[in-house]
Amino acid sequence: MLRSMYAGISGMKGFQTKLDVIGNNIANVNTTGFKKGRVTFQDMMSQPMSGASAPTDIRGGLNPSQVGTGVQLGAIDNIHTGGNRQTTERPLDIQLEGDGMLVFARYPGGQEEIQYSRAGNLYLDDDGYVVNPNGQYLMGFSTNGAQPSSIDDIDHTTVGQIQIPESASSLSIQSNGLVTYLENGETRVAGQIALSKFSNAGGLEKVGANMYQTSQNAGQFETGENNSIYFQPESDGTAALVSGALEMSNVDLSEEFTEMITAQRGFQANTRIITTSDEILQELVNLKR
Repeated sequence: MLRSMYAGISGMKGFQTKLDVIGNNIANVNTTGFKKGRVTFQDMMSQPMSGASAPTDIRGGLNPSQVGTGVQLGAIDNIHTGGNRQTTERPLDIQLEGDGMLVFARYPGGQEEIQYSRAGNLYLDDDGYVVNPNGQYLMGFSTNGAQPSSIDDIDHTTVGQIQIPESASSLSIQSNGLVTYLENGETRVAGQIALSKFSNAGGLEKVGANMYQTSQNAGQFETGENNSIYFQPESDGTAALVSGALEMSNVDLSEEFTEMITAQRGFQANTRIITTSDEILQELVNLKR
């Protein structure tokens, strides 16, 4: 059987995967905090026809002769570049300008099932806790029931949920993550939003609903305090927070449509390879006539 037929099949499979990734990117063009995917390919093991030879006294050296056997999937990367800003003027909408991820916990009071996100559309639940649309609790540095007068008075060794009392009349989030509210005409501190950062954000695993979970290759940084994974915004290279705005998807439609055309033509070219190989096999079979 012709090697070109199997090479064409591998090319079709590869471009099908590329179209799947492009389709997912386009579908999430307006998804808050979405990071686009990218497909890269690698060639398969080549079949040697003849090896290389060194030069001799009577003849020059010869290069190896190899025939490729097709293409294989190299990687599907998550591109963590920044997305465009969408201004909402809503205090509980925050955008991260720089490196880092918001941290969310599944259960109140604990730090189990920690997940991360760049989507900053936040809400208050019935108990006044700051949560995301999935009901996961936003993690931050707690006040421990005290009333600190500034960010320096917050206990940065204690991490928990951020709660706003029912008696609060307004809410604001500063660029350093400090959450304050107005109560009885006085400004009070509810806590400070915490961030986590990674040396290899592309190593995070997508788990759906705009959320990520860490992996063995994400390279999560730790602070000097108790080897904590929680950082203060605007410190140690972490992002500043912008209240009243959201980070949108980093998908570029013009780029995605260009890649889609390239994938389509590549798929068509590989089908032509299979068609041509089939015609050659047909001619070989017809030799018996």
